[in-house]
Amino acid sequence: MPDLTTLGKIIGGGLPVGAYGGRRDIMAMVAPSGPMYQAGTLSGNPLAMTAGIKTLELLQKPGTYDYLDRITGQLINGLLAIAKEAGHEVTGGHISGMFGLFFTGNSVHSYEDAKTCDTAKFARFHRGMLEHGVYLAPSQYEAGFTSVAHRDEDIERTLAAAALVLRNL
Repeated sequence: MPDLTTLGKIIGGGLPVGAYGGRRDIMAMVAPSGPMYQAGTLSGNPLAMTAGIKTLELLQKPGTYDYLDRITGQLINGLLAIAKEAGHEVTGGHISGMFGLFFTGNSVHSYEDAKTCDTAKFARFHRGMLEHGVYLAPSQYEAGFTSVAHRDEDIERTLAAAALVLRNL
């Protein structure tokens, strides 16, 4: 049981907002009950709260997580296959809508493993993808994400761009 829990933009459907909560004795210290005053420009922002509620509604629809897992698997498995066909040592994987790609022939299970990867090649891959209209996380140390807004056509377009980039990398 945590003393305090903090939540970031996830509760705002990706928009900038934050929240915290905790044990009664700690929360009793916050005004108006206690002496600690807390306020912020984005506190209770109606747009962010509406986006957060809408996100929760979408995530509760049957099949949503299966869909995310399917399209993310299609994306990362396609990227891995294309990279290997082009002669690159690469590894990666996904969990639901989150994926990672590393230029190495070894498995990556930790930060220490990730530090041994070819970050210069990843940077060239990122730049090439940008030149083809695909924005990925700019560092191999960051996860990539799909969303329910992504369609099969988006994945196919991304893989087509990756094929061009990886052939010339």
